[in-house]
Order: sequence, then structure tokens, then C-alpha cells
Amino acid sequence: MKRLFLGLLCFVSQLQAVAPPDHQARFLAGLSVDATELEPFAREASWADHSSAFHRAWLDLEERQLSKIRQWMPTTLKYIYEDSSPLFYTFSGPDFLYANTFFPNAQTYILCGREPVGTLPDVASLSSGDRANALGNLRTALNAILSFSFFITADMKNDLTQTQLSGTIPVLYVFLARAGCRVTDAQLVKLNDAGELTTGKSKTPGVRISFIGTQGQSQTLYYFTTDLSNWGIKSNPAFMQFCKSHGQGNAFVKAASYLMHMSEFTTVRDFLLSNSRSIIEDDSGIPLKFFNGNDWMVSLYGYYPGPIELFKQHFQTDLDAAFKTSTAGPIPFGFGYQWKPGVSSLIVGTAFRAAPKAVPVQE
Repeated sequence: MKRLFLGLLCFVSQLQAVAPPDHQARFLAGLSVDATELEPFAREASWADHSSAFHRAWLDLEERQLSKIRQWMPTTLKYIYEDSSPLFYTFSGPDFLYANTFFPNAQTYILCGREPVGTLPDVASLSSGDRANALGNLRTALNAILSFSFFITADMKNDLTQTQLSGTIPVLYVFLARAGCRVTDAQLVKLNDAGELTTGKSKTPGVRISFIGTQGQSQTLYYFTTDLSNWGIKSNPAFMQFCKSHGQGNAFVKAASYLMHMSEFTTVRDFLLSNSRSIIEDDSGIPLKFFNGNDWMVSLYGYYPGPIELFKQHFQTDLDAAFKTSTAGPIPFGFGYQWKPGVSSLIVGTAFRAAPKAVPVQE
């Protein structure tokens, strides 16, 4: 009887302790959590439905998108695919999914958006009903990116605040687990004005997630909530200073609302042009006219049909002419707002970094 009591006490204490982040990630992603603290909750009908729905969605996404990108990148852009430089993914929201698929070898992923960071998930702390609602809401938040390759920002901000598993962290966890990564640590962090991690007051909350990638390497993912308008950066330079501290990296821009076409977003645009070794984007990123021919080699892939109706004012005449007069390589997947294969465009800029000039010898 005493042994049974001690065993029950041990089981209860395990349930009360917060499960490790990797177990949380697998649970939220609908993957097996057998022999973990969360196994009892995976017996609930709501989790079984969640797991089944995610499995079907991911099989479709893998066949339609991800497997094709994984094949295309190392054969077409091997020098970028293999680069371990930091990745700057501005206007990303919690889209680790496409960041990792295009840049699987980046040692550090730096993502940002206006969406809230939220709290570290603890699925065991929820009631059965709240857990079911949270899982359903998570599927709703992910529906757009799984179907169209991008988040609908307004909808996602609403979805990520209507649940007890709030913010971007649950979404990041799902993408990490489904990508085959193992989360080793997750911590809420924040930045001071100099772009340094701080325990003091901050206007820039974030999360740092350490994980083991699919090749067995240790990698780090950061997500920060910040405003990348010129005024936002001027009033709060923390995020841009944090990016600068990581030196030269690569950049990724997708479904970015054409913000860097506007005069209110020149600071972040200039940062990416000055601090990126390469930039992969759709036409909603940096306009073609800013890729100076003396500094950049630009390669075009896919087809340019122009922006969708919502952003028709951002049609690029020079980009249209470039696609019509040059040989654009094919892309077998959809990308950006024009998400259907065959009508997507992908622009790749590769920077030419001038060698330092010799200093004249003073006689």
C-alpha cells in the first residue's frame, strides 16, 4: 500500500511539474508524447482529433510545398542553402517553418513581428476543456500559412490572443517539432536600447529557443515583438541593434505587405541591403530598383503576375520588364501572396562585397 501511494505521489508530482519544452512542442504539433509527462493528456479525444488533423495537413503541405523547396534550394541556390550565417527574417511573424525550409543551416534565426510573444506553454496546467479550445484555436491560427504559405496578420493577432496558450511561442513550437527539430531550451528574453539581452525594463520582449536541428547541430531561434517603421526604430532601436550585433547575415522576406516599398520603412530596408550576404524575397520585399547593379547580382525565378488586388498600387514596371527580357528559372512551389505554383515569383539578390582598399604608405 505504501509503495502504491509513493508511486501515485510520484505520478502526480510529474504532472504538476512543467513538462520540458520539447514535450510541449510535440504535444502541440500532434506528435507522439508516449512515455512523457504529457502522455495522459494525449489520450483525450480533443488531442487525437488535433493530431489527426495536423497529420493530414502536414502530409499535404510536405507534398505540395516543403519537399519541393528542400529539393530546389540545394540544387539551385546551394551557396545560400549551406550558409550558416544568421538569418534576418523581418516582418516574419512566427514563420519559422519557411525560414528553416529555405535556410536549414543558419546557426541563428532572428524573426520579428507585431504579434505578441506570449508565454511559455504549459498544456498540463489547463483544464480538459481549455486544452481542447486552445488546440482548436492553434489550428485556426495556422490555417492560412499551411494553405497559402503566409500568415494573415490581422487574423493571426486575433487568434493568438483568444486562447490560454497565447502568443507566437506555441506556433514556433509546432513548426520546430514538425520540422524534426528537438527543442532543448526556451526562455523569455528582452532587449535594452543597445540591443543587448537584459533583465531590466524593456520595450522589446522576445523568446530565445535553443534546439538541435535535423543535421544534429545546435541552433538558436529568436522572436521579438517590435515596430520596424522608421519611427518605431527611432523610438526603440533595440531590435535593429540586436541584428547589427550579429554581423553579416542572410535575409528572407515573404508576404511583407509591401512595407519596404514605402518611405516609412527605409531604415529596415537599408539595413538589409547593407548587412545581408544574400536576400531571398517575393515582390512584396525590397523593390528591384534598390538592388544597385554595382553591389548586387539579382536572379529571378518563377513568373511575375504583379501584386494581388489588395496591393495593386505596388506593381513594379522594372521587375515586370526584367522577367520578360531575362530567362527566369522555374520554381516548383508557390511563394508569397501569389501562392499558387506557376504564378509565384522569387527574387534572389547576392551581394558583391568590395575588398578593402589599400592604405597609401606615407613616406
